[in-house]
Amino acid sequence: MQFDSGVSRQVEAVYTAPDVVEQRRIVRAALALRPGDRVLDVGVGPGLLAAEMAPEVGPSGRICGIDVSDSMLAIARTRADVPGGPGIELEVGSATSIPHPPESFDVVVSTQVFEYVDDVAGALDEVRRVLRPAGRVVLLDTDWGSVVWRSSDDLRMQRVLTAFEDHLADPHLPRRLGDVLAESGFMLTHLQVVPMLNAGYDAHTLSAGLIDIITAFVPGRAGVTEEEAQAWANDLRALGGSYFFSLNRYLFVASAL
Repeated sequence: MQFDSGVSRQVEAVYTAPDVVEQRRIVRAALALRPGDRVLDVGVGPGLLAAEMAPEVGPSGRICGIDVSDSMLAIARTRADVPGGPGIELEVGSATSIPHPPESFDVVVSTQVFEYVDDVAGALDEVRRVLRPAGRVVLLDTDWGSVVWRSSDDLRMQRVLTAFEDHLADPHLPRRLGDVLAESGFMLTHLQVVPMLNAGYDAHTLSAGLIDIITAFVPGRAGVTEEEAQAWANDLRALGGSYFFSLNRYLFVASAL
């Protein structure tokens, strides 16, 4: 998936939905940031989490964000100045190539990013490199096999979701992430499921935003046509009060050994 300006704005809209706002609250609770903490957000996206973390570390702390998308960084820069916090530092970078020297950070956080990474072990080596000794990493990723999405055509739903998995390196990463963390020199200290549930159709929810993103992505993949993708989207929106969506995200907190 190319995070151009259009997709980046779609992602920003999804990330302002109340269910995703609650997700960030859960992530921040797990981070347990303190004044003066130095934090790196890998895959900073539109900068919403970074902006929420800034007051928690205060003026004596540091918030840095990296992203592979110039469009995402442009949106994040609109949130770089946060009252009560440090100016958020933003630059191009990836999970496997972090543009910071060793032991630069107390905490590294990355939400819905590592499922896009081909070399997760290599990315964790980079995270460990930039963390101070005993520093913490907080990762949130989705197991797309956990999706429950009501539809009038379950076979079409399965084809669409299978096609959408093409945008990920590993759509089931949480199943093995604990092992990869241990092999990369981290000790898991907290594991939590973060369920996302939308009952009744509401345009300002995670799943409603996903409908637009998926409809644009899947045509031509796994045999899904543009007409079929649009029919899938129309069917879901027409469910109204009978609409139902859930999936599980998994929160891993680990300390560098």
